Amino acid sequence: MLTDLQCKAPPIDGKSKLFDGHGLYLEILKSGARSWRWKYRIHGKEKRLTFGLYPDVSLKKARIAREKAAALLRTGVDPSIDRVLQAAQAAAQGEHTFKSVALSWHANQSKLFKPRHAKHVLRTLENDVFPAIGKLPIAQITSPQIVALLRKIESRGSADVAHRARQRISDIFVHAIASAIATNNPAAEMGKALSPIRHGHYPAVQTVAEARELLKVVEARPAYPLTRLASRLLALTAVRSGVLRLAEVHEFEDLNGDSPIWRIPAAKMKLAQDRRADPSYEFIVPLSHQAVEVVKVAIDFTGTTGLIFRSVRFANRPISDSTISKLYREAGYAGIHLPHGWRATFSTVLNRLAAEEGRQATAKSST
Repeated sequence: MLTDLQCKAPPIDGKSKLFDGHGLYLEILKSGARSWRWKYRIHGKEKRLTFGLYPDVSLKKARIAREKAAALLRTGVDPSIDRVLQAAQAAAQGEHTFKSVALSWHANQSKLFKPRHAKHVLRTLENDVFPAIGKLPIAQITSPQIVALLRKIESRGSADVAHRARQRISDIFVHAIASAIATNNPAAEMGKALSPIRHGHYPAVQTVAEARELLKVVEARPAYPLTRLASRLLALTAVRSGVLRLAEVHEFEDLNGDSPIWRIPAAKMKLAQDRRADPSYEFIVPLSHQAVEVVKVAIDFTGTTGLIFRSVRFANRPISDSTISKLYREAGYAGIHLPHGWRATFSTVLNRLAAEEGRQATAKSST
């Protein structure tokens, strides 16, 4: 068997091959380079496999490579063919980065998502996930790498965002497995490692007097007129803030009559996908005369078509999610009341009144 000293020494008697045993030898090329080769037979045919140049591949490493190849050969696998397959697989994995697979998954899922939700999902992936693992081959991503990026999200105090990110990462791995790109899902059971989400009611004022005081304080502050009008209509109707932001002029009917209503299309409501496509699931909100006045003023401000509560900068976009929230925070109601809290206020007040009158209130709605 060879020694390192023999591998380094000049060839003796013009020998071009230095044999180590079991078919492994070091071939000295005309260029002077020394290459590890292994001679073997499979199906009666003699073949050779190259392990690399010496000294980059040491004698010890060459023997280990020979043993691995011999082990494959004993199972009936041709090491040369296996090497080609491994190289092809590695190249394919390099092409299938987490980001490329995630974008493929997103393209498929977008058919089921609302356009706004699809944009939100992609934005969260771009902000929280792609910077950490987007460039990595998806088949090589490990659980610790995913835990690290989720912990970073948690450190911002966003446990709910971390849980949603974990679920989307898991869904992307499922897509990769179904596409024969990956073989396991390292994010599947990781939810247990995250901080629990504390479910609870949205911060909200509890009485009519508190609600009146809140509106008085909020509306005394300088703000974009449509923001204050949106806040007041939210308080008067208790719809979801997303529904209100996307309200359009044509949805309001009989504003000058005896039965004014807000006809909210099913597509804008929080429903299952099949129900959002069914017009019969539209929701009708009866409007008080105060709500009618708010709607009329808002329409006069923005025009007679399209969105009512438009962005300051873009007429074809609604005010943002955070617009009314920011107004409440700046008015001193951080942690006391949120825009979505009007639903809780509405429910609390009506249930209290119903209890006083000995009746059962049904203050909740699907909007």
